Amino acid sequence: MDEVNEQMAVRRQKLAKLDAQGLPVYPNDFRPSHTAQAIRDRHGDLAQPELEALSEEFALAGRIRAHRPHGKAAFFEIEDATGRLQIYARKDGLGEDAYQRVRSLDVGDIAGVRGRLFRTRTNELTIEAGEVRLLSKCIRPLPEKWHGLKDVETRYRQRYVDLMVNPDVREVFRNRSRIIGLVRRFLQERGFLEVETPMMQPLAGGAAAKPFVTHHNALDLDLYLRVAPELFLKRLLVGGFDRVFELNRNFRNEGLSTRHNPEFTMLEFYQAYADYEDMMRLTEELFVRLAEEICGGPRIPCGDNEVSLEPPWQRLSLTEGVARHAGVEESELETLPGLRAVADKLELKLDPKLDRGKLLVELFEHLVEPRLIQPTFVVGYPLEVSPLARRSNGDPRFVDRFELFIGGRELANAFSELNDPDDQRRRFEEQAAARRAGDDTASEVDEDYVRALEYAMPPAAGEGIGIDRLVMLLTDSPSIRDVILFPLLRS
Repeated sequence: MDEVNEQMAVRRQKLAKLDAQGLPVYPNDFRPSHTAQAIRDRHGDLAQPELEALSEEFALAGRIRAHRPHGKAAFFEIEDATGRLQIYARKDGLGEDAYQRVRSLDVGDIAGVRGRLFRTRTNELTIEAGEVRLLSKCIRPLPEKWHGLKDVETRYRQRYVDLMVNPDVREVFRNRSRIIGLVRRFLQERGFLEVETPMMQPLAGGAAAKPFVTHHNALDLDLYLRVAPELFLKRLLVGGFDRVFELNRNFRNEGLSTRHNPEFTMLEFYQAYADYEDMMRLTEELFVRLAEEICGGPRIPCGDNEVSLEPPWQRLSLTEGVARHAGVEESELETLPGLRAVADKLELKLDPKLDRGKLLVELFEHLVEPRLIQPTFVVGYPLEVSPLARRSNGDPRFVDRFELFIGGRELANAFSELNDPDDQRRRFEEQAAARRAGDDTASEVDEDYVRALEYAMPPAAGEGIGIDRLVMLLTDSPSIRDVILFPLLRS
């Protein structure tokens, strides 16, 4: 730290010297005319005689990434948002004072350069500077002599430095932006309307999750940061929008992990006159399209594995998966005592108050979920854990629902929507009773949503896809913190 403080003191002295000379130390009147990539694209193939024939002058601005002064000449590199370009400054060309200011520049400084293009003896495309200006002083030296910021905790807390020194990190977030744009375009091409619904809601509904609570002073009203936009989006189906989607934030007052951040980005979309089988096909199309655009094809790396997104994807029922990996018959999982016996056999310490549906899901998450590396639609969800989904015609104990798992992680949840207002009210009342009994992830009765269903919602299907986990998959990132610019961390 002493070394850093010494370097900072030297850099502040340089800044004070400029100020004493009457020079602006943080000017805002330099305008770049080109980017590094644009210069390379337009002139990167020209030989020296062709560059000499150019009458154009180039103005480039960015961060100094290397600085090599040598007597009466100096080479340095400037990096902007598109890449790097070498700069050559001569004492004879700039004059004594201006050249000394070039020599006093530090790696990390933001500088503006104006000059002509030429090629060095090593054939490097270079701007010969006719003007060099310090635009912003980097007072803190870049970490580890600018070879990269390695400490993961520091990278997350000081993302601005992480982005500055780790090109791979910048690429992840460029790809994140591309992925969101591609998702938006994919749905719009299929007639979906993008909408926005409230993030502060009088009731926390649409998912089994513990909400954040806030307070509106003017109305003297407690509100919840939304855990899901589902119930508002389905109100729009009632209102006559047959295909809607929203890309926005959800908030869940739960734990932190490599897979969970309390504030996260979710895509939810709903389609009238469709069922969960239609959502499966649409999901396969979407993921293949994204993989081709971002990764160059449907086969992508996923940790130590390679994942193939080529459809059709396998399907697996909850009961079948648990039976297979627990080494029992499916019939042994039909009853609550049977499920508890399996949990005891595996020495899993689960909440003894769990009902049959929740216990089956818990067993699945422990036994099966980490093993689902290749894309798998998991079906056969019990009614107890699916209060907003349509009952299955084949077996009313279950609902028409799937969750998608890839690389051992859940990426999507979809179902054919429940549009029977009487059935929905009964399920809300069961949820409300569970909440009164201490389940703070259960919802209350949403009277307005039931009223909306009484105006008739068309048969429909909907799906939620976690954008952060989707980006993790397509960039082969091991932690959700790697794909969120400013993840929440402990103090």
